[in-house]
Amino acid sequence: MVVMPSKRRLFVLGGALAVAAPALITRPALAERKGGKQKGAEKKGEEVTPPEDLMREHGVLDRVLLLYEAGIRKLASNDDLDPALITQSAGIIRDFINNYHEKSEEEHVFPRFRKAGQMTDLVDTLLRQHEAGRKVTDNILKLAPSARSNDDDRKQLVGAMQAFIAMYRPHAAREDTDLFPKLKDVVSSNEYDAMAEDFEKKEHQLFGADGFEQMAARVAQLEQQMGIHDLNQFTPR
Repeated sequence: MVVMPSKRRLFVLGGALAVAAPALITRPALAERKGGKQKGAEKKGEEVTPPEDLMREHGVLDRVLLLYEAGIRKLASNDDLDPALITQSAGIIRDFINNYHEKSEEEHVFPRFRKAGQMTDLVDTLLRQHEAGRKVTDNILKLAPSARSNDDDRKQLVGAMQAFIAMYRPHAAREDTDLFPKLKDVVSSNEYDAMAEDFEKKEHQLFGADGFEQMAARVAQLEQQMGIHDLNQFTPR
């Protein structure tokens, strides 16, 4: 039985191994990992680390911020905008970022830094921003349906999306550059491996085996509908 690579299982095949791939990439070849431990030196090269995993999820966040920016431009210029595009974008933020990605940070990342007595001020600020972000997301979901017909709701919606963008761009950048790179310094190797397994288990539980890919596909579909899917349009002329 051929096993398709998951988000965290990346196989590099070359030479004779590539020729023999159908016979060699089997479930037993993937499965020998228990208790967060890796079998063999090669296994370590196949894992996406917890920081890399979290940074990928930040990529989904940033693409939704681009959707928000496109929505703000359309609303500000009185272009016709289907409010459902904003609602669906905010739904991804709520489900994948607020309720999954941030919960992973709060349950597995932040406590490790607190226990180690490192970067606690930053962790406190990030946690407060998580709480604020959930409130703003709730407000966006509340305002979006009436934004087309109600001028006051439209103005409030634009303000809420602008506030969300203004907070989460530096929030994610600070985590990516200051916090996540130091995670391995505050946990044991076994904890580090187990954390990756915990992330994957929770993702599969909430979104299915290809949860990350599903979210990226949903974002890409919204980009098509919002008119920002073609990456080349952002290239300076």
